[in-house]
Amino acid sequence: MFEFDHVTTHRRGFLGTLAATVAAGLTTMTPLRLEAKPRAHSSTGMDASFEAWLNKITGKHKMLFDAPEANQGMPVVWPRVWLNGNNENYGTKDAENSAVIVLRHAAIPIAMKDELWAKYKLGEVFGIKEGEAAAARNIFAKQMPLPLPGTGLEALLASGAQVGCCNVALTVYSGMVAQKMSMDAAAVKAEWVAGLLPGVQVVPSGVLAVARAQEKGCAYCFAG
Repeated sequence: MFEFDHVTTHRRGFLGTLAATVAAGLTTMTPLRLEAKPRAHSSTGMDASFEAWLNKITGKHKMLFDAPEANQGMPVVWPRVWLNGNNENYGTKDAENSAVIVLRHAAIPIAMKDELWAKYKLGEVFGIKEGEAAAARNIFAKQMPLPLPGTGLEALLASGAQVGCCNVALTVYSGMVAQKMSMDAAAVKAEWVAGLLPGVQVVPSGVLAVARAQEKGCAYCFAG
């Protein structure tokens, strides 16, 4: 069993671990690709895949959903409420609007496959329960138990929503878990990145993605 305090309520612990991780040289903040080829950067050093992701924010209506916590699944509920509101009131379709969800800090397990939740006990690590027990699967990936079809991260991705996952949080939390499990931090992070749900974009940091999405014209909604 892990002996983490619930990371969702201990932000100072996150900052302390971030500092210790960098000082120990356990890993870098450089995002890992989902495939083997190296990440392309422009002559100015910009992350090409991140910029391409940002350039897809072209909808008639644009909203950023900023999620630093899992918040009982609201980061995958409010985007559906917003999309439905636009469609019902303005005659649009999901694909015509830009719902941008940034999962940062303790919200990153929302982006991960069930296999990672089971292997690394992410429900326990992040203090996320299913019923009375720590969740052993991603309870936010599928339809939420609400009379609101289309919730859950997989359905949102299929509808055209853009989902970013913070590289800094991936680095720090995978390092924390690797240390507790006596595993190699870089290998654990690589597995976490490879185990993101298809369509999720690793962004350099959640706060950068939040800022840049707003520069692309998104209104802001705090979702976590």
